[in-house]
Amino acid sequence: MKAMVLRAPNTPFVMETRPDPTPGPGEAVAKVLACGSGLTIEHVRAGRAPANFPIVIGHEITGEIVAIGARGPDAAGEALKIGDPVTCYFYLIDGEDRWTRSDRPSISGRFRGYVGRQIDGGYAEYIRLPVQNFVRLPDGLDWKAHPAEIGVACDAVATPYKVLRRARIAPHETVAVFGAGGGLGLHQVMMCAWAHARVIAVDIVAAKLDFCRKLGADAVVDASAGDVPTMIRELTHGDGVDVAIDYVSSRATLEAAAASLGIGGRLVTLGGAGEKFTADARTMLQKELELIGSRYCTRQEVMDSLALVARGEIWPVVTETAPLADAQALHERLAQGLTVGRAALIVG
Repeated sequence: MKAMVLRAPNTPFVMETRPDPTPGPGEAVAKVLACGSGLTIEHVRAGRAPANFPIVIGHEITGEIVAIGARGPDAAGEALKIGDPVTCYFYLIDGEDRWTRSDRPSISGRFRGYVGRQIDGGYAEYIRLPVQNFVRLPDGLDWKAHPAEIGVACDAVATPYKVLRRARIAPHETVAVFGAGGGLGLHQVMMCAWAHARVIAVDIVAAKLDFCRKLGADAVVDASAGDVPTMIRELTHGDGVDVAIDYVSSRATLEAAAASLGIGGRLVTLGGAGEKFTADARTMLQKELELIGSRYCTRQEVMDSLALVARGEIWPVVTETAPLADAQALHERLAQGLTVGRAALIVG
């Protein structure tokens, strides 16, 4: 098979010809049709996230099962079959503990890494995974016609879907999305609009803010044009927002997000930059503010997100596609922040 391989961090992709993978016990192999390209995996290519190099990155796949090892349950608790259309669950979870049993695998002590970091991922013609990391696609998805959009849903839709639940976002609440023009931020804008919240998109690129309006943002804030908390207070008649979701998570954005909160406000960080920041303890006390971390999602939340897509309630935004051989050029655009929404490689 053909695979785009990163032999070391911050080096170009290398196209390699490798033997087609064979599944061992508890594993399956899927033919990859498409694989999403987002900042999560760009961090690996750029050396900002650790990985077992050399590595094939990528996890937002649309694939079709072609081989199965000794039988085991998939994410839905049913046996996979040859020909099943599938996507990928990003986290490698080995066994269970109190957190997996309480449906919080993202903080489980049984967490063993990521698809595309600790084991080879989807930038290849075939992918071999533990059976439980394959999630069968629901009926009603035209995955052959839209492999890129269906593939990115397992992260770009599922991650914001979890945020809705973690932050308890209710209809008619006001939500500010920081980094709203990015691949996850745009989908968060869509998901908050789907949840009937009022959405304020915050970014520094005018074209991305215009796109946010098209996807459901009620108002936009150009963070390069002035003091963001002041602009948000003006948009909310001095009240501040109920929820601030920060997909950048630099010190500047986190402090601006915290300062934008109204009474009872919740700040959600998804840790792009993951920097330290300061918040005023007295204000947190007086307003009863909450700081919330949110990591990826559960398998069920992936399945719920795919169901939303299948019903036509949400449609993933993929604005750029490229063949597998052009992975390097696609990632150069990602690194420069030139991609609006999600990008994807078309593999099979």
